[in-house]
Amino acid sequence: MLKRYLLWLLAVGVLTPGGFAEPGQTWTYPTTRQSDQKDDYHGTVVKDPYRWLEDDNSAETAAWVTEQNKLTFSYLESIPFRAAVKERLLKLTNYPRYSLPFHYGPTYFFSKNDGLQKQAVWYVQTGLNGTPEVLIDPNTLSADGTTSLSFITFNKSGTLAAYGQSQGGSDWKEIHVLDVKTRKVLSDKVEWAKVTGAAWGGDGFYYSRYDAPADGHLLSAKNENHKVYFHKVGTPQSQDVLIYEDKDNLQRFHTADTSEDERYLFIDISDRGKGKEGNALYFKDLSQKNSPLRPLIAEVSDDTYSAVEEINGKFLVETNHGAPRGRVVLIDPDKPAESDWKEIIPEGPDVLSHVSAAGGKLFANYMKDVTTRVRVYSMAGQLEHEVQLPGLGTASGFGGWRDDTSVFYSFSSYNYPPTIFNYDLKTQKSTLFRKPELAFEPTDYEVQQVFYKSKDGTKVPMFVVHRKGLQKTGANPTLLYGYGGFNISLTPGFNSSVIALLDEGFVYVVANLRGGGEYGEDWHRGGMLLDKHKVYEDFIASAQYLIDNKYTNPNKLAIQGGSNGGLLVGAVMNLRPDLFKVGLPAVGVMDMLRFHTFTIGWNWKPEYGSSEDEVNFKNLYGYSPMHNVKTGARYPATLITTADHDDRVVPAHSFKYAATMQEKVGKDNPVLIRIDTKSGHGASNLIKGIELTADIYSFVMYNLGVTPKHL
Repeated sequence: MLKRYLLWLLAVGVLTPGGFAEPGQTWTYPTTRQSDQKDDYHGTVVKDPYRWLEDDNSAETAAWVTEQNKLTFSYLESIPFRAAVKERLLKLTNYPRYSLPFHYGPTYFFSKNDGLQKQAVWYVQTGLNGTPEVLIDPNTLSADGTTSLSFITFNKSGTLAAYGQSQGGSDWKEIHVLDVKTRKVLSDKVEWAKVTGAAWGGDGFYYSRYDAPADGHLLSAKNENHKVYFHKVGTPQSQDVLIYEDKDNLQRFHTADTSEDERYLFIDISDRGKGKEGNALYFKDLSQKNSPLRPLIAEVSDDTYSAVEEINGKFLVETNHGAPRGRVVLIDPDKPAESDWKEIIPEGPDVLSHVSAAGGKLFANYMKDVTTRVRVYSMAGQLEHEVQLPGLGTASGFGGWRDDTSVFYSFSSYNYPPTIFNYDLKTQKSTLFRKPELAFEPTDYEVQQVFYKSKDGTKVPMFVVHRKGLQKTGANPTLLYGYGGFNISLTPGFNSSVIALLDEGFVYVVANLRGGGEYGEDWHRGGMLLDKHKVYEDFIASAQYLIDNKYTNPNKLAIQGGSNGGLLVGAVMNLRPDLFKVGLPAVGVMDMLRFHTFTIGWNWKPEYGSSEDEVNFKNLYGYSPMHNVKTGARYPATLITTADHDDRVVPAHSFKYAATMQEKVGKDNPVLIRIDTKSGHGASNLIKGIELTADIYSFVMYNLGVTPKHL
């Protein structure tokens, strides 16, 4: 098989008799047809010769995908250590992993992956020391394990569960209902749900859906008119009751949630299609028959609001209104004007990431220089104490019922695997509940946080991870990861796969770029819209810091990012192709002029702007990865990754970008695209994820000149 692939590569000029293309030799790619498609944007004519690749149903697109995958997998299969990399990743991943447990009375629920199961299995048991029994095993939902559970929620008695079932990694969800006692799946079936969970209320649940897409355009058609419905258990979907829609604002999200006692329904309304970052918040008292849906926050703005808890008919709300780092206020629904709000937790110097209520306390999860601090407040807002965490890392959890006396939380860092603790509210002590048993010692690796200056002098944090004792030779192979957008914070977290790189002498680096939420809304806004270029400047500066401080050099440096991070990689490779040896743009937003025309791409307008606006068009056109490839330039060895079921960032972005790169850039380094099947914006199961990672790591090692010694 390998010999046949090598002969084929020889025939198309990709290989010479000595092996893979060497410097000075050229790559030949499958021919990609160019059309004469042109578009006029505010007087600027832009060519789009690969527009036809947007048609995910055409035979021509399918043939192009086949030829590209043929080339890519031939290359990957010829890397001599590829199989060993996969085996190493399987060993590193093969340990039991648990979710946080939660309970309804004496009945506890949690998920667990034994190690290499394609999907985690949900369990139920009586009491913390009871015997676990399988509640639902998603591995049985499809023959190839690509059907997953996107969510599972329980009614207030814990007797019924609604779960969202996703096929092949798609964002579309099919909702089913499970009887917890009998383990039987009921007849209920809700289709075309998206951007939703299931919020229980009485004898059914609230959910959000779109109308069914046109035939043949399931994964690419624009999604509009998000509606909230109520589904009564035991009835067909055709009888579901429409609760809320807005025909005048088709590009709004409407999502439902209910309070702990299921008395109140909350509907969150966002208008990102019109460039608004925040949301309105409406509520309904379900204890009163035919009660109206009333505004708590009437208008959508750039500020966010989230209901935390109800106290005697008033609502605790987490918001960044007037507080870019976050605060908590108490709002009386009968007097919702801002002048009548009562501040419970004021804005502080650290970023308020999340607030949860349990045991009559408020747990405020803060971020200080990208690491977690958890402070406990009374319901009236009095600071009582801070939870003593195991170290500097990321903690999550702290949810529960009003009468709970303890809560669970998980803590992790780059060298600290996710460990579950039980926190006693009375003693204020944490007790170890579950600790992963690994085949390696995480403390053999060290983590440093460094700060560097970006182009405009802004101080940017970055985490640097490597084996203890690593010497700064200026030639260490290095993988630099970034995202920089959508108010998403890259906090320290454990990834066993990275160990495979660290053991080969790699430095693994995560840069906390502007555009994220690491320092609150101001940090986010500092890297969006017309300031998006600052994200790319931050990333380039992070690479330069690693070079200047003798961690690595441009011939040993690989960069990686996914989704908005794929855009990041594509943009900086255009700006500084000389600075990196390998580029790994995954499921990226690569056509910044047309992203809003697919599925829910319009949802990204607050972050990027839109080519429909002249000022934003000029900005987008100036950095769009596909439109700024430098003809004839020597680019890093590039492995573009995407999947056929990605209906968030449709694969057409990567298709058109790959075709443009193969057409224009110098032919001395490979430009390949790996297109997975039955996967979406992320891998649809564990094994597919490992296979993808193995291919990426093999590509990186091979092109950085690393011969692995610990596989």
